[in-house]
Amino acid sequence: MKFVFVPPHSAPVENWLKRLQDSVADVEFVAPEDEDATVREIADADAAFGTLSKSVLAAGNNLRWIQAPAAAPHAGYYYPELIAHPAQVTNFREIYNDHISSHIMAVLLSFAKHLNVYRDQQKARNWSPLEPPEHHSIFLPESTALIVGLGGIGAETARLCAAFGMKVIATDARRDDKPEWVDEMGGSEDLGRFLTQADFVILTIPHTPQTEGLFDRSKFQAMKRSAIFINIGRGMTTKLDDLADALEAGEIAGAGLDVYEIEPLPADHRLWDAPNTILTPHIAAHGGAHLEERRYEIILENVNHLLKGEPLRNVVDKENWF
Repeated sequence: MKFVFVPPHSAPVENWLKRLQDSVADVEFVAPEDEDATVREIADADAAFGTLSKSVLAAGNNLRWIQAPAAAPHAGYYYPELIAHPAQVTNFREIYNDHISSHIMAVLLSFAKHLNVYRDQQKARNWSPLEPPEHHSIFLPESTALIVGLGGIGAETARLCAAFGMKVIATDARRDDKPEWVDEMGGSEDLGRFLTQADFVILTIPHTPQTEGLFDRSKFQAMKRSAIFINIGRGMTTKLDDLADALEAGEIAGAGLDVYEIEPLPADHRLWDAPNTILTPHIAAHGGAHLEERRYEIILENVNHLLKGEPLRNVVDKENWF
């Protein structure tokens, strides 16, 4: 069996190569430096890691497995030729559940106690307690969180929200089993009904043909005017101009974003100055070197599965990109 790491190579690849070769004697692991070398190496390869160009994929007639370099790769990763290719694609979902859910809760709690406002006042040396009724602490045990996308990250976020006493409702396009800490579970068709109930609307959905631009002005207008919108999934699910319009019109009370329709967010975009926002630069998954170890463990596990003819972990529905 042969496994090709497709360039460009990230920093851990050299370390992964040595460890994989030491761990699995029956597999040849190679890391060509350019596209021409990759085309030559991929011709007799069984597996590959990375983003495959059309020319590399066309040369990979023997490929049975491709490991995507992320939980939700960049837009365009799943092009028609890759979707039609017989190779299975797997991703790195599940390794970020704790990191991203804790980031979501940090944003949620900041809004609940208006820490973003007080941070700005601190910088201005301004002692001004916010007054009710417009500005008040949000009492979480009387609040409802809507989790849009109940995969690994969404399910862990739901558990943490429930631990704070919140009512949790959720939608998911695939999942129909309800975790014990979710009060009500629905499908994509229930989103409109749930939006009217939520105090926090939290997106953890991937970018797919079905979710691209899903959150537009109509979705924000369906939410409570007091609701907070949080997107920690993929930026292409939310129309930023529509979100800015909704914030400026007071149709929702605030927004916390870590992902954006355009990245980096342009310096002149209205969201920078939109009322009651918390914007972070796509860093929710950051969490230390152990994430690379989690990636390595998934690669090693699936190498062994492929050798034994066993089902792979984290197989992707290529037509739907996740």
